[in-house]
Amino acid sequence: MTQQSVSSPPQGETRLPVRAGAGRFLILAVVFVCAACGLVYELELVALASYLIGDSVTQASVVLSVMVFAMGVGSLLAKRLRCRAAFGFGLLEAALALLGGCSALVLYTSFVWVGESRYALVGFSLAIGVLIGAEIPLLMTLIQRFSRQDAEGTVADLFAADYVGALVGGLAFPFLLLPWLGQLMGALVTGAVNAVAGAALVLCLFGRDLTRRSRRLLVAVNVLVLAVLAAAAVGVDDFERAARRALYGDEVRIALHTEVQDVVLTGARERGEPLELYLDGRLRVSGRDEFRYHEALVHPAMRGPHGRVLILGGGDGLAAREVLRYRDVRSVTLVELDPGVVRLARTDPALAALNGHAYDDPRLRQVSADAFSWLRGAAGGGAGGGGAGAYDVVVSDLPNPGITASMKLYSEEFYGLAARVLAQGGRLAVHAGSPTAEPRTYWTVDATLRAAGFGTTPYRVTGGPSGFAAGPDRVKDGRPAARDWGFELAAVGARPALTLAPDAPRLRSPAPALLAAGRRGVERTRVAGLPASTLVHPRYGG
Repeated sequence: MTQQSVSSPPQGETRLPVRAGAGRFLILAVVFVCAACGLVYELELVALASYLIGDSVTQASVVLSVMVFAMGVGSLLAKRLRCRAAFGFGLLEAALALLGGCSALVLYTSFVWVGESRYALVGFSLAIGVLIGAEIPLLMTLIQRFSRQDAEGTVADLFAADYVGALVGGLAFPFLLLPWLGQLMGALVTGAVNAVAGAALVLCLFGRDLTRRSRRLLVAVNVLVLAVLAAAAVGVDDFERAARRALYGDEVRIALHTEVQDVVLTGARERGEPLELYLDGRLRVSGRDEFRYHEALVHPAMRGPHGRVLILGGGDGLAAREVLRYRDVRSVTLVELDPGVVRLARTDPALAALNGHAYDDPRLRQVSADAFSWLRGAAGGGAGGGGAGAYDVVVSDLPNPGITASMKLYSEEFYGLAARVLAQGGRLAVHAGSPTAEPRTYWTVDATLRAAGFGTTPYRVTGGPSGFAAGPDRVKDGRPAARDWGFELAAVGARPALTLAPDAPRLRSPAPALLAAGRRGVERTRVAGLPASTLVHPRYGG
């Protein structure tokens, strides 16, 4: 007896439980489901890797290129299973459901407890790609049992179902799975759907062609996979809490997922623990030394007229706190993408106390919008921004320029829009990353500002031997603290003086002597000849 006769009949036999048209439709339906699940696995890896590692362009490139290569390998390996296509496809889908469903959990575990998730990312991309690549050759063998006379039409139908399924999976991930279930639970549910679809196809349509031993093995394997996924789903909330404790410590007070990002607030004032605010895993604010950052960012720009101030970002309210310390400030417009952060800054007692209850000040108007889009509308007189020349000071309190999602907010086009809303003689203050840790990024910001028509005065503030606790681009993963923060003070057509206003409030850090030292110190990190960053040619992260 040949191997083919054990698991599937010769091509000329007809032992199928349904008519050819119905069987063909059921196989194409499974192709649709498997394609949707496969794309969800890919997007899950890209999204989680971008969140954990950063630089979404790099992570997407790694995942997609490795997966496409692995799919080719899987297609070649599938040749060995064509003689037992039904049995092979059943085992393949069970393995894919287990790997894809658990990929997010393992990747997050690696990041939290090992401190490194790149190797796990590449490993899962390779393994999942091999399994996805083997699907179509096996399904092609199975569907030919129903339509052996029309190979070209069969191929077209298979790829059509595959592409439409990929479309549905690609849309379901950001609009259904991610907001409703989250990354971990979404992957587990997708794995369960994948396992059920694969097992149902093989056992219902081709179960007669398998030996009793093969059927029992497929049932046992799929039951085991579904049990593992179900157990993981039951414990996913406990896992997330344990991971947060391992990552942020035991003092986590608030953890929520807004429409934009994950937000974690730690620290208990009654136990003397400083408040720490994490956005997508990055330590955005630390109560230990946030005043150094915000005072250095805001106060040099307040020298000169400052009746009307625009803050881009800064939903935590800390930059607004510094601006509102000037009694002659008449209006402050704060544009923040994430209303969840603003809500937290308004209502959390510790964070509201840290920002001086800035949102209670009647001079402050908050707008929930993307900074680039809002600025574009404001420069043209729309978006409630007041039009060209509406602001004496613009403060850009945005995430680190090296983060892919923020690159457009450090582009020449963005700064051109900022120049249009500045009044004559107005100043722009920009956080530009660490000149010591990322000198090319910092000086690219300087080059981009100058390309947009600004004169620039670069400077930094240092944290001493122990560095700073936090900042817009820090993550809590055991890496050394940043030694400095870098800023740019800019004005259209002229280099502004780096000093404080005569009516500046009493500050805890940036005395004129320290600012002068920061101006001299940053020059030692200068990287000359860097091109400006634009929307179509971003230069950060290189």
